[in-house]
Amino acid sequence: MRLTERPRRLRRDGLRDLVAETTLRPADLIAPVFVDATADERVPIESMPGHERVPVDEAAARVREITDTGVEAVILFGIPESKDPEGSRGWADDGVVQRATRAVAAETDATVVTDVCLCEYTDHGHCGAIEETAASDPTLTVRNDRTLELLRRTAVSQAEAGADVVAPSSMTDGMVAAIREGLDEAGHEDVAVLSYAAKYESAFYGPFRDAADGAPAFGDRRHYQMDPANGREARREVRLDADQGADVLMVKPAMPYLDVVRQTREAVDRPVAAYQVSGEYAMLHAAADRGLLELDAVALESLLAIRRAGADLILTYFAETVAPRL
Repeated sequence: MRLTERPRRLRRDGLRDLVAETTLRPADLIAPVFVDATADERVPIESMPGHERVPVDEAAARVREITDTGVEAVILFGIPESKDPEGSRGWADDGVVQRATRAVAAETDATVVTDVCLCEYTDHGHCGAIEETAASDPTLTVRNDRTLELLRRTAVSQAEAGADVVAPSSMTDGMVAAIREGLDEAGHEDVAVLSYAAKYESAFYGPFRDAADGAPAFGDRRHYQMDPANGREARREVRLDADQGADVLMVKPAMPYLDVVRQTREAVDRPVAAYQVSGEYAMLHAAADRGLLELDAVALESLLAIRRAGADLILTYFAETVAPRL
């Protein structure tokens, strides 16, 4: 029998890279940075090996370490010096993210993305304003429409500090429209909105909540984050955010929701992002620490899988370590 189809011909060195269908570049990655207003020195995050909380006055230096690897964009998360029921430090002119953004924008060439949410700034740990009785009745959810004004104020304050992109992540209905309107009215028409359009109520967020002090003090977030059982619902969420003016649409988490990344890619003609979250990162590290996997190889393979599913951009804790190999 004569074989006429030999796919292995194209797997030889010299041809393999020429016919690769999926590529990954440092410019495709966004690296998270945790800035801590309460810290005087860098503090390792035990649940996320290789990552630290950095003081505000070291934010620019930390970002330069990242951009030296070829990664061009960072997202800033803040740990404030104080918290209150509405998360007012989230939109304060002298807030932790605002101060860090000014420093990073002035001292580096990085593209600065800022997280627009209130869970890191509220004393109850939920992503917006809540009813006064919520602590005694955890089934009560965040007050959606009151939260919109707080998110709008937060996004405008971050844009005024120099953010290139604001990234609302609270899954508040109407958040993109409220933020886009606020930015435009304040003269920030050029600031882009990267929306966490399909953000699931996931068990993979644990290490992040440790890193950013953002765990709910009571209840959970199932009333405003998406049910992991639902895939079709994501199309609706993505369409709504696109119609409201989102420039980039993100799916979070990434690997457990590659089907959602793919359907988002097929549903919209805008850039699609995926967030490889802290639990995905910690899981691969834990397996590598036990000698079960080779960390560099599985990190790269996981990112290629996310790209292959349709993501144009990937927010990942592996950005800094993977970039030099690309």
